[in-house]
Amino acid sequence: MQIFVQTFSLLLLLLVSTHAGLAAEMSYPLSVVAAEKGPVYVADRKLPGIWSVQDGKVSEFYKGSKVFRTPLNAVRCVTLDDQGRVLAGDSSTREVYRFAKAGAKPEALTKGGIGIPMDVVVTKAGDLLVSDLELHRIWKVPAAGGKPTLFAEVSAPRGLALDQEENLWVVSGTADQLLKVTPDGKVSVVVKGRPFNFPHDVVVLNDGSAVVSDGYEKALWKVTPDGKTEKWVSGEPFKNPVGIAVQGKNILVADPHAKTVFSVDPEKQVTDLVKKQD
Repeated sequence: MQIFVQTFSLLLLLLVSTHAGLAAEMSYPLSVVAAEKGPVYVADRKLPGIWSVQDGKVSEFYKGSKVFRTPLNAVRCVTLDDQGRVLAGDSSTREVYRFAKAGAKPEALTKGGIGIPMDVVVTKAGDLLVSDLELHRIWKVPAAGGKPTLFAEVSAPRGLALDQEENLWVVSGTADQLLKVTPDGKVSVVVKGRPFNFPHDVVVLNDGSAVVSDGYEKALWKVTPDGKTEKWVSGEPFKNPVGIAVQGKNILVADPHAKTVFSVDPEKQVTDLVKKQD
């Protein structure tokens, strides 16, 4: 009996030690954001919650509950405000949250005033613009939080990006796939028709061009300021590029099927930001 107890204890200790040594791994990363320097933040739909990635290592920034209608149970997007605080949109609670720091309790900003928040950007004034896939609206939320007000009506809006003139670029799932909304809410078409297979997100570069992610094509597209499109980077290692963001001169790409985040440099070299563990 004593030998059995000792053997069982050793096996249990080995199991605990092995589990503790396992590296954190992403499950379904949908959205990514980063400042010029510092951690990369990733919204993971199946964590559910937000990861922090730095020096190739992944750690939990905030882990939500798997109980529906709890904060970040169905996180869809992540961004940073003008103070470097993390913001996240969650469809399970119809809300946008702000985090004072890692591990802090999420602060609800709209009292459930959003339908399905697909993306969030922050204006120079600090206000939030939120794409709502359910209600087909772009909402404006005060920097301090409060009731959302209508910024623009856009059918099936997904990814958002602000250019240097504070025009809002919007990926749409309808007839014209890339739109632009002026600061006073007027909508125009950037890319006519449907050249993309299934576009998800957009970023605008300093030269006025844009990059659009296309999950079904396993590609990133370049878009000129006058709306001409060209496939830029495609194929492996991309499996389903979804959320994209700018970090310096590179484009960060969240890929839920590859379960990682890539970085693409101006020469189209693709690097996995997460170091694989043996």
